[in-house]
Amino acid sequence: MAAKKILFLTGDFAEDYETMVPFQALQAVGHIVDAVCPNKKAGDRVKTAIHDFEGDQTYTEKPGHQFTLNASFDDADPRQYDALAIAGGRAPEYLRLDPRVIDVVRQFAEAGKPIAAICHAAQLLAAADVIRGKRISAYPACAPEVKLAGGEYADIPVDAAITDANFVTAPAWPAHPEWLRQFLVLLGTRIEH
Repeated sequence: MAAKKILFLTGDFAEDYETMVPFQALQAVGHIVDAVCPNKKAGDRVKTAIHDFEGDQTYTEKPGHQFTLNASFDDADPRQYDALAIAGGRAPEYLRLDPRVIDVVRQFAEAGKPIAAICHAAQLLAAADVIRGKRISAYPACAPEVKLAGGEYADIPVDAAITDANFVTAPAWPAHPEWLRQFLVLLGTRIEH
C-alpha cells in the first residue's frame, strides 16, 4: 500500500485529543499528514482545548497543548491530497466563516475523496453544503445544523462512528478507535498482525 497524503484541518481551540491523536495515529500507520490552519504557516502553533464529559449538561473545557502545524494552509492544494480530516472542538465554528476553508471542503467532497470529521467538524460540512442526504454524526449540539444542511443526523453512542459514502463521522474523541478504523478502510490502509 502506498502512503496516502492527508490534509488535516485544525485551528485555535480545536479539541486537543481530536487534533493530537488522529494526526499522530495516521502518521504511525505510514500516511503523510499535513496539519494546517488558515492564516498560519508551518511551524506556527494553535492552542487546543481539552473537552471532557464530567456529568454536566455539556462538555467541560480546559486549556490543552500547543500544537505545531507542519504545513501552510495557503500552500495546500486539495488536488494533491487523497483525503481530508477535520478536528472538532470550537475551531470549526469560526473556520466555517472562511470562504477558503469552505472551498477546500467542497473540493474534497466534489472529488469523492474520503473526509473524516469528528465532533463539531460537522459545522464545516454543513456550512459547505456537502452533506445533503448523508447520515452524519457529530457532537449532539450540532444535530440541528446537520439537519438544516439536509443531512440525516446519526444519533450514535459517543464511542461509535458511521461511514456514509466518502464521509466518516463521529460524536467526539471517545470514538477515535472506531472513527480512525473506518477512515483507514476508506483510505485502503491494511494493517496486518
